Amino acid sequence: MKKKRTPGQWLRSRDGQKTLVMIAFMIVPLLLLFVFTYLPFGQMFGFSFYNMKYVGERKFVGFKNYLKVFERDDCFGALKLSLYYMLGSVVQLAIALYLATILSFKVKGSAIFKGFMFFPFLINGIAIGFIFKFFYTRGFVFDTVLQWCGFQLDNLPYWLKDQRINNFSLVGTSVWRYFGQNMVLFIGAIMSVDQELYEAAMLDGANRFQQFKYIILPGIKTIVTLNVILSITGSLSAFEPPFVITDGANGTGTYFIVMHQIAHTQQKVGLASAMAIILLLIIFLATLLQKLFFKYVFRSAEDEDPRAAKKRERAIARIAKKRAGSAQAGG
Repeated sequence: MKKKRTPGQWLRSRDGQKTLVMIAFMIVPLLLLFVFTYLPFGQMFGFSFYNMKYVGERKFVGFKNYLKVFERDDCFGALKLSLYYMLGSVVQLAIALYLATILSFKVKGSAIFKGFMFFPFLINGIAIGFIFKFFYTRGFVFDTVLQWCGFQLDNLPYWLKDQRINNFSLVGTSVWRYFGQNMVLFIGAIMSVDQELYEAAMLDGANRFQQFKYIILPGIKTIVTLNVILSITGSLSAFEPPFVITDGANGTGTYFIVMHQIAHTQQKVGLASAMAIILLLIIFLATLLQKLFFKYVFRSAEDEDPRAAKKRERAIARIAKKRAGSAQAGG
């Protein structure tokens, strides 16, 4: 009969030591996550129900701060600017997916091109802001290039002052910075698609667009969904380009910039906390809607047309048979 070990003996045993190590590795990150994420979030959620500053007395106001977010033009109006960045994210993802599809096939110099396209993502966001602040300044880089192309300086708009185009200028900065990251993620996903599917499609006479539509796009649906979620949430929380380039002037103040001004300049901590909670709820809602959308767009294998599935299986079988015949002939 096996002798029962005491707790001290078990802790000194191999199994006990392994359990202690696993618990330690679990507790440390969970403790850090609680202290630096969940605890501050809980405090901020509590602040959203008070009329308060960083220092001084607090007055409980209930849900009045949440109502003020939708009543104030600067708070609710800033959310409208997110539409510019959402439009930019669609352009960004389209460019990234187009280039990734091209570079996933054998193209000369693709490695160097991918490196150049990914490089902007490695640059600090504040540095990019200063770069484009001078890029768009009247008479500087962008205007000089346009003058080389035949445009007159007097006919060119003020890229950062004209409210008809200044937000598009800032969105272009974000597109330039992030599309390389999306492109690399797309390339990694495309390269993981089974090569036999391409060969089967070519045997059936599928062109490049049909291969993209029926093989590549369904095969990378997880990465597409992830990139869309990251792009949309990033659009809702845009901060660095408008803050560094224009400081939110001339109608470029995004939701984060207004929240920053209310919290740190006006010292309305309760209202700024309510704005942060509302933004979190909007991001959750946007994420949910995106998942439902892609669940409809990317049908599961069970919803696939049985005839198309059988046709693809026959094509793959022909490829396998052809390879087996070639191997026997070579032997």
